[in-house]
Amino acid sequence: MTITETAVEMPAPRTRERQARALPGFAMLGVGTVLVLGGGALVIVAATQGNPLLVVLGAVLAVVGGVLLAGLTPVAPGEARVVQLLGRYTGTVRVDGLQWVNPFTVRRRVSTRIRNHETDVAKVNDADGNPIEIAAVVVWQVEDTAQALFEVDDFVEFVAIQTETAVRHIANAYPYDIHDGHGLSLRDNADEITEKLSEEIGARVASAGVRVIESRITHLAYAPEIAQAMLRRQQAGAVVAARQRIVEGAVGMVEMALEKLAAHDVVELDEERKAAMVSNLLVVLVGDRDAQPVVNSGTLYQ
Repeated sequence: MTITETAVEMPAPRTRERQARALPGFAMLGVGTVLVLGGGALVIVAATQGNPLLVVLGAVLAVVGGVLLAGLTPVAPGEARVVQLLGRYTGTVRVDGLQWVNPFTVRRRVSTRIRNHETDVAKVNDADGNPIEIAAVVVWQVEDTAQALFEVDDFVEFVAIQTETAVRHIANAYPYDIHDGHGLSLRDNADEITEKLSEEIGARVASAGVRVIESRITHLAYAPEIAQAMLRRQQAGAVVAARQRIVEGAVGMVEMALEKLAAHDVVELDEERKAAMVSNLLVVLVGDRDAQPVVNSGTLYQ
């Protein structure tokens, strides 16, 4: 089962992340502070001297300094700022610390930390039609902030819904248990199933700029209404498998006993006595109770 077989084909993203133009924030903080303080002082001095031209100049400098200070953008570790100018995406700031960008832009926070999402326990039918309960946890991280914000309405909700969809699809594609020993099953092939689950979730959420790190099935069981019946079926299968192993071992021991007797010429057995010996050995070896010895006082034929 490949990605193309399990996942729907998502549309190609129209926006991709790129680096925004940013300047060191502390340098611009100093420039803006100097302009605001200098402009304010100039306004005060010019007002005392009655010079309206200097008052206007000081007010302009203070306003310019305030505008520059409005462009200061603190970026925390594990966080990015998506920058938009008049609705148009202009870039993403990923460098942490105090940065300065165009003060007329809108800067939206996007967490780039590793997150996990655990699905609720869902009741679905496996490939054999048996109702089962399944839940999974997925570890994910925003890889492209532009796609996360502009390709879907809410990327967190999008990941949650697509994860649940993938879990249900995987549960429908495989049986809970394999009884003939061929193929993959949810119970016996956890590593292979979780790998395919990660592939499908990753393919579904890639258009939202999300990278799937790992996924695991956290809960897997038959639904309560068939749990007892399936338990008896598993127990019966285990008993049959054990009996089969016992019979194979017993037949091998009987063959070895006959070969040893013949090789060492201990006793000469005709076909009837061989059959009786085989029957007695199989009863002793295969029976689930200890055999009771019987002393034969006659011949082998009585």
